[in-house]
Amino acid sequence: MNTNATLYLVDGSSYLYRAFHALPNLTNSQGEPTGALLGVANMLRRLLNEAQPELIAVVFDARGPTFRHELYPDYKANRPPMPPELSRQVEAILDFTRLLGLPLLQVEGVEADDVIGTLAKQAEAEGMRCVISTGDKDMAQLVDERTTLVDTMRGSVRDLDGVVAKFGVRPDQIVDYLALSGDSSDNIPGIPGVGPKTAAKWLGLYEDLDGVKAHADEIKGKVGQNLRDSLDQLPLSQQLTTLKLDVPLPVGPNDLRPQPPDLQALREWFTRIESNRLLATLEPE
Repeated sequence: MNTNATLYLVDGSSYLYRAFHALPNLTNSQGEPTGALLGVANMLRRLLNEAQPELIAVVFDARGPTFRHELYPDYKANRPPMPPELSRQVEAILDFTRLLGLPLLQVEGVEADDVIGTLAKQAEAEGMRCVISTGDKDMAQLVDERTTLVDTMRGSVRDLDGVVAKFGVRPDQIVDYLALSGDSSDNIPGIPGVGPKTAAKWLGLYEDLDGVKAHADEIKGKVGQNLRDSLDQLPLSQQLTTLKLDVPLPVGPNDLRPQPPDLQALREWFTRIESNRLLATLEPE
């Protein structure tokens, strides 16, 4: 068991969207969009410089539906299509990740979150520590004594106490918390009128979703009636918010070792997107 190792898992899909929305719609002189490219490049390089990881993977969502769409056809149905100026950058971002020498994973039928969760649990079974770089609140369910979350955009670290401070519930209660309050970003239905504070209050009183359901008749007012009216829907919401932790993968944690970057290809890449700042980070020829 590699008990001294730390596995870094990067939520590449989270990086991609956050970079796109955080930066202006930049283009190079040929009119190619570059904002998301630059954002992801800067976040990955910052993580590599600060962490110097021995084990790391960058995980992106694969194209196409997932098992959650089979469970609930309206899953993420409220999301508009990816903006064309972002979709034009996706392949370049994947290429850049490979040029950095970083292991990259995409698995059809599941989300990046599920792949990350599977690898995190495999790493824990090997005695490793795990650091997950993401801005996704769903990932809080993975936090424990060996796994923490980092947000490179905000510079925050979220451990066991950090999850409680942020959400008012423990990591092992996050799934039920999301099932009760819903997740508008994924179009997962919650209990009408139940927001994060009410969900956290109920879980503080009744421990888990089964406890909330067992005490549903005691909860007064309109929100109590909404809970009772939604009892049949709660198991589906709970299933949709639960990460799949047994995704079959072609590699394991010990295989995820970064390789030397392709400096010449990176020079050409940075030149094409006209980033003098990134060019300056490369070693001189």
